[in-house]
Amino acid sequence: MTFRYLCRSILTWLFLVPLTGCLFRSHIVERTPTSAPLKTATPSELISYVETQTAKIQSVQATVDIDTTVGGEKNGRITDYQQIRGYVLARKPAMLRMIGLMPVVRNRAFDMVSNGEIFKLWVPPKNRFVVGRNDAETKNAKQPLENLRPQHIYDALLLREIGASEIPVVVSGVEKIKDPKGHPVELPDYEIEVIRKNDHGGYFLSRKIIFSRTDLLPHRQLIYDETGNLATDARYDGYKDYDGVNFPSQIEIRRPEEEYDITLTIVKLQLNQPLPNDKFVLDQPPGAEVIHLNEPPTSSAAGPHSISQAY
Repeated sequence: MTFRYLCRSILTWLFLVPLTGCLFRSHIVERTPTSAPLKTATPSELISYVETQTAKIQSVQATVDIDTTVGGEKNGRITDYQQIRGYVLARKPAMLRMIGLMPVVRNRAFDMVSNGEIFKLWVPPKNRFVVGRNDAETKNAKQPLENLRPQHIYDALLLREIGASEIPVVVSGVEKIKDPKGHPVELPDYEIEVIRKNDHGGYFLSRKIIFSRTDLLPHRQLIYDETGNLATDARYDGYKDYDGVNFPSQIEIRRPEEEYDITLTIVKLQLNQPLPNDKFVLDQPPGAEVIHLNEPPTSSAAGPHSISQAY
């Protein structure tokens, strides 16, 4: 038995140093043209925004609507699944819990939690309990959600600060979009390209934070792996003021390599409320079928997992 059984279960119920000058980059995104005047900002102002915004948000409690799409060129087809209601809890530096509810009856469809390194996932309709590392790979073009990890949600949900060992490079770029008649339009933007040092002493592009020139807010974040592949393409829309903090009301998380797309639409949001450790505890349910990722399943009598000590 492999992790693909988990995906089938979920799918069943998901119906589931700064540069003062400016360089120039170009990329293609999907946005609606606007006649709003363009705003300007200095590199230090943009970097300061990221530092200030990340400091403002320490925890998130959200009720969300979850839309899921899987498939693409590798899979050969695209499938949209029925929207479900869910809850997302996040606490810095790396804690996340996400719960999905089945349509109509609103019983729990899945419950997954992560401490940034290890995750647990329970699928009550199948009574399956999955344990694994966030970096464990189970790539399967026919089952894109096999690589769904809580950390992917966390990294897109909370904009990470620019670390002391990272190098931010501010770039002027262009968004290539189409107007209502299908004509190509170019809109200027700002980008912060964050350079990181890898374990071998080299450097790589870790992510890009893209600011719209209409409101000077981050509307896209591109996260790359160390080999230069685009791992996550996160898009942010519908910014609202939540107790003095600007936060997007819609977050789209695309994983191009695995070919899945998850959109979280905020129904209710609370920021910086206490989230004790017990909110991130997911114990193995009695009698559940236990699956260790990339390992054969164990019986329900296997006892508690060692990773419970990490939460």
